[in-house]
Amino acid sequence: MTTVDPLQPALHDPGDPPLRPLPDQVARLLRDLDAPPRLAAHLRAVHDVAHQLVDWMAREHPSVQLDREAVLFGAATHDIGKTAHPAELSGPGSAHEAAGRELLLAHGIAPELARFAASHATWTRPGIGLEDLLVSVADKIWKGKRVQELEDLFVARLAEASGRTAWEEFLSFDDLLTAIGQDADGRLAFQAAYPVERVR
Repeated sequence: MTTVDPLQPALHDPGDPPLRPLPDQVARLLRDLDAPPRLAAHLRAVHDVAHQLVDWMAREHPSVQLDREAVLFGAATHDIGKTAHPAELSGPGSAHEAAGRELLLAHGIAPELARFAASHATWTRPGIGLEDLLVSVADKIWKGKRVQELEDLFVARLAEASGRTAWEEFLSFDDLLTAIGQDADGRLAFQAAYPVERVR
C-alpha cells in the first residue's frame, strides 16, 4: 500500500505559468514539518519569481557579487515559520519571521541561509544586503504588488554596486518587475487552489 503525499500536488503540479520546483532539501523539510499545501504553493511561487530576479541579475549585472543560491533558498523558505503560526497563512502577523529563522537553525540550516525567514519583511534594518532585498522583492512582486520604498532601496544598492546611475537601474528594474507582474494572477490562482489546513 502506498502512502499518499498530501504536499505532492502543491510541490509538483506545473502551474500556469509553469513554476519551478522547490529545492529537494526544502521539499523534504516541508514534509517533515507537515506544512499546509498552501504554504508549499506560496513558497514555490516566490521561489520561481526569485529565479527570474537572479537570472536577470546574471544577465544585466554579471560583475555584481551576488549569492544566487542564498537568494533562491531564502525565497524557498522565507515563510516557513508559518508552519508554527498557521493563522498567518490567511491573516496578518509577523510571529512567523523569528520562528522561521529558529526553526531552520534547529534543522541544521546555516545562519546565513536561515536569516531570510526573519529578514524578508524588514528590509530597512542595518546589514541587509542585495540578497535580502531580492527575497523581499520576490515576496511582493509574485502577486504583482509594488512597494516603492523597497524597490528604491534595491535600486540604490544596485547602483552602488554596478557604478551605473540609480535612474538607469530603475528603468531596467521597473521593466523587469512589470513583466513579472503580468503573471501574478496565474500565481495567485495556483496558491489559492491549495488548502490552508494541513492535509492528513
